[in-house]
Amino acid sequence: MFLAAAAALLATMALGLTRAFAGPTVYDRVLAVNSIGTKTVLLIAVLGFLMERPDFLDISLLYALLNFIGTIAVLRFIRQRRGPVGN
Repeated sequence: MFLAAAAALLATMALGLTRAFAGPTVYDRVLAVNSIGTKTVLLIAVLGFLMERPDFLDISLLYALLNFIGTIAVLRFIRQRRGPVGN
């Protein structure tokens, strides 16, 4: 069952990758990359369970934190480059 979950995560990551390349706006691409990062966290957790390595949960939490901070940094960079919204 966990192998099916890992396969489903890989399939949805592939769909997210196609959205990241085909996204019409920058925000669609950022959202796609963020969802790929979230699915990577889930994949690391599932693989840690399959290989009976509970320390993979720590790695997945660290990756989730880096994914969140990276997404916020990219969005702030885009907003700073384009100017404030509403002007």
